[in-house]
Amino acid sequence: MNAKGVNKMKKIFIIIVLLLITGCQSSKEGKINIITTNYPSYDFARAITKNDKEVNIKMLIKPGTDLHDFEPTPKNIIEINKSDMFIYVGGESDEWVNNIIKKINPKKTKIIKLMDLTSLKFEEKTKGMEGKEEKEYDEHIWTSPIKSIEIINKLKKEIMKINNNQTYEINTKEYISKIEKIDNQIKNIIYTSKRQEIIFGDRFPLQYFADEYNLKYYAAFPGCSHQTEASSKTISFLIDKVKTDNIPVVFHIEQSNKKIAKEIAKETGAKVLEFNSAHNISEKDFKKGITYVDIMNKNIKALKEALN
Repeated sequence: MNAKGVNKMKKIFIIIVLLLITGCQSSKEGKINIITTNYPSYDFARAITKNDKEVNIKMLIKPGTDLHDFEPTPKNIIEINKSDMFIYVGGESDEWVNNIIKKINPKKTKIIKLMDLTSLKFEEKTKGMEGKEEKEYDEHIWTSPIKSIEIINKLKKEIMKINNNQTYEINTKEYISKIEKIDNQIKNIIYTSKRQEIIFGDRFPLQYFADEYNLKYYAAFPGCSHQTEASSKTISFLIDKVKTDNIPVVFHIEQSNKKIAKEIAKETGAKVLEFNSAHNISEKDFKKGITYVDIMNKNIKALKEALN
């Protein structure tokens, strides 16, 4: 069966499952159920509803996996349909959602698209970067702390519409204050650093971050690229950039094989460090309760080393 045939079968399968569950009622003893597709939305909802035993929050994508490769199971579809709120990104990584939300009862399940909560930028292809030419919006909005604050405030308002718990206001202010501290630390590092340029031997899902702080960047691929093998031309370009601009660090993102970054480092003597885009976290970190704030604080240390 060709690719079109497979996609058609998937759509038919999803429709059948949705027809079977039409009319399902909310579950789990009257508790409020919030389903999210990725880690940032999970973390933000968790921070807002902190310690509220009346709220269940579940992240569909398993820790340590890539949302771009996710396919919903029948159980996932049922959980979404029975939830009180469903939060998804809205970009290329979760296009599968489009076939599901058409059958969800909006009077029962509040549907939140993260990309509707802030202004968007088109994904940029900088010099030396491989990837497709067609324009599409960059979905990694949470990589900018400022945009994360905007998103959290709007999420809080939506969650309070289904559960008017005033402690959510306090929780939100506390969490935002931590992100504001991160924003100030990043600004101080950048404004006092020797350089304002970063190199990624990897995908670059950090355009909103770079634009927020006026950082120049070069990378192997755009943020949503499925490529893992770069051409010799791209690698040579990045090697030359590191040498010419005296860049001390080459970044890779989380869950990367680090192959390109290591190759650049081998030829230049640069150090290889991780910059976590917070798209997802490892199972170990998930169990430890690592937060967006924890991830960004770790990124700050790596950024300071890269810019000095």
